Amino acid sequence: MIIEEENTMNGIDTNLKDSLQKYFGFSKFKGEQELIIQNVLSGRNTFVIMPTGGGKSLCYQLPALVSEGTAVIVSPLIALMKNQVDAMRSVSNNDEIAHFLNSSLSKGDILKVKKDIQDGKTKMLYVAPESLTKKENIDFLISVNISFFAIDEAHCISEWGHDFRPEYRRLREIFEKISNVPIIALTATATPKVQHDIQKNLNMLDANLFQSSFNRDNLYYEIRPKRDVEKEIIKYIKRHAGKSGIIYCLSRKKVEEITELLQVNGINALAYHAGLDSGTRAKHQDMFLMEDAEVIVATIAFGMGIDKPDVRFVIHHDIPKSIESYYQETGRAGRDGGTGECIAFYSYKDIEKLEKFLQGKPITELEIGRQLLNEIVSYAETSVCRRKFILHYFGETFEEKNCNEHCDNCRNPREKTEGEESVLNLLKAVEMLEETQKAKHYCAFLSGNITSDIKAYKHNTLPLFGIGKDNDEHYWNAVIRQVTLAGFLSKDIESFGILKLTAAGKEFLKNPRSFKLLKQHDFSNTDDDDSIVLGSKGGVFDEQLYDALIDLRKSIAKEMGVPPFVVFQEPSLRDMCFQYPIDLDELTNIQGVGIGKAQRYGEPFIALIANYVEDNEIERPQDMVVKSLINKSGLKVQLIQNIDRKLPLDDIADSQGKSFNELLDEIESIVSSGTRVNINYYLNNLLDADNQEEIFDYFNGADSDDLLTAYRELDGLYTEEELRLVRIRYMSEMAN
Repeated sequence: MIIEEENTMNGIDTNLKDSLQKYFGFSKFKGEQELIIQNVLSGRNTFVIMPTGGGKSLCYQLPALVSEGTAVIVSPLIALMKNQVDAMRSVSNNDEIAHFLNSSLSKGDILKVKKDIQDGKTKMLYVAPESLTKKENIDFLISVNISFFAIDEAHCISEWGHDFRPEYRRLREIFEKISNVPIIALTATATPKVQHDIQKNLNMLDANLFQSSFNRDNLYYEIRPKRDVEKEIIKYIKRHAGKSGIIYCLSRKKVEEITELLQVNGINALAYHAGLDSGTRAKHQDMFLMEDAEVIVATIAFGMGIDKPDVRFVIHHDIPKSIESYYQETGRAGRDGGTGECIAFYSYKDIEKLEKFLQGKPITELEIGRQLLNEIVSYAETSVCRRKFILHYFGETFEEKNCNEHCDNCRNPREKTEGEESVLNLLKAVEMLEETQKAKHYCAFLSGNITSDIKAYKHNTLPLFGIGKDNDEHYWNAVIRQVTLAGFLSKDIESFGILKLTAAGKEFLKNPRSFKLLKQHDFSNTDDDDSIVLGSKGGVFDEQLYDALIDLRKSIAKEMGVPPFVVFQEPSLRDMCFQYPIDLDELTNIQGVGIGKAQRYGEPFIALIANYVEDNEIERPQDMVVKSLINKSGLKVQLIQNIDRKLPLDDIADSQGKSFNELLDEIESIVSSGTRVNINYYLNNLLDADNQEEIFDYFNGADSDDLLTAYRELDGLYTEEELRLVRIRYMSEMAN
């Protein structure tokens, strides 16, 4: 590269705008990019906090191109390195300009990389932190000219960061062994606590800090209850046909399931997770970037630094484990400044799963994990502006009127009620307990719930205990969130979220005034909550039709001499009142109705529904038909075949990776859909004939198949498992 004399200073190109145009084709810098680059080139340590899409990569790429020597860039993922190296090679006329050094390379590849660096051809070397710890790599880097070190995704350094990587905490000592050159650390997400942790660990508290606003005003944020989530995702993608999107799931298994579900419904989707081999991951990433696939379904392994500017939506099938993760993952939408929709599905069960992942971790890691989870729960359940909540979390103030209805809470505001008394009681409780407790403790204290901690501290003896018992803990959690956002309380990060009164909070205690509280969201009615009405499709439940179906069921049951639940169970009848099936094919789409059951009992029901629809001019919901996964029916066939082979049910459960209860759930589902199974071989080893007949006769005369009622009526003589097994036999013989 030829650099004109008047534009050089100690071997550095000072005409940055010309270089920007030459290498990247831009005529001007974005935000503080130019100041950041000048800071790096002048040899000072630099810390950059810039949202995804803000142009972080250019802040180290351009100085690397115009500096003497090779810049070493630490990057956490092989896929990310490949993406960055490909991007740099595309702006240069030689491939040697950028290389990566990681475990995917052969010995021959590594020798080629090192030779290009020694020959001065390579301006950027991307390395994984694990590669940087190897002695042969350290020795090699000591022998060559290093321009500076860059640490991408620097939040990985902090235990408080959402992608903590222990090997990142060794970087400073390794840098010091190699060369005393400046460091630039970059991240898209860092709370004040994480910022300090990064700088302290890298011994760069003297670094110049460049922090952009975390606000992404082109993104729309929405949280939905986790109901019919697969169907909702398919409908959403089909409404946005031709648009690029990412769907994040918590587990590899769920990624595979959702990918296959999308594919059988005509959506061009690919999976991405750490369980796939590196070649497949790279291929899928490239296909997504090249628009050979519309949608990537992924675990969090996907997306760090992926530079696809036109991702139009990011969907979270499962809520992430922290606001940082959520912010970074949603930040992959709309990087070109265009619209980006961020939809997350949330249920309480998600949080229970994430809490289980924390079990067995060291106490500090456990407490940090819990606090990060508490914050994402607060975000999901909040009724205030979601943008305001996110920005407050990152230490930034924001007026919600500026959201411009770019979140669901601003687009559909919740009802407000006077909350002066509640706020006052909360602040008094914090004061009385001497600012020593976390939110969960205050919720229990105010609602009068005597938890083990309340009892241990004897807080149930204090005069304010239970002062807010007319409201539950969910309500008090909502109050705490809104009062914290209003600046009356703050969370002490160092002590894992203990609530402290602020000056504004103390002022409110002295001079109380009106405070409007927003009504909280209710996320109890989700698919994994037992209280949900099975089969509900979100329409209006037709009580009149339901009564007619109940009467019909009763008359058919009487005619056949069986209990009503043998004909159709109540969840099936309720689903008919949402979907209005008028032929046998449509009836088989109803919850708990298979082909056999539809053929045996269906005709009078669809005749009644068809007449009802016509007489009342019902407009039936034209819901999209979502095809089921073939492999699910394959597993059912396998299960039925194993039962036909008379394999012990315990062994079948083990072979399918299920608990015994989960296996019984599956068998019950098969039987209730109209398929007969014979488990007598298993039952006969468990219960003698008299006991089986006693339970069988009970169900034959019962009004309901409820297990708790059966347990009581049979004087608690049989276990839940025994009752379930005989009920399966009964339903199989009598209903199918």
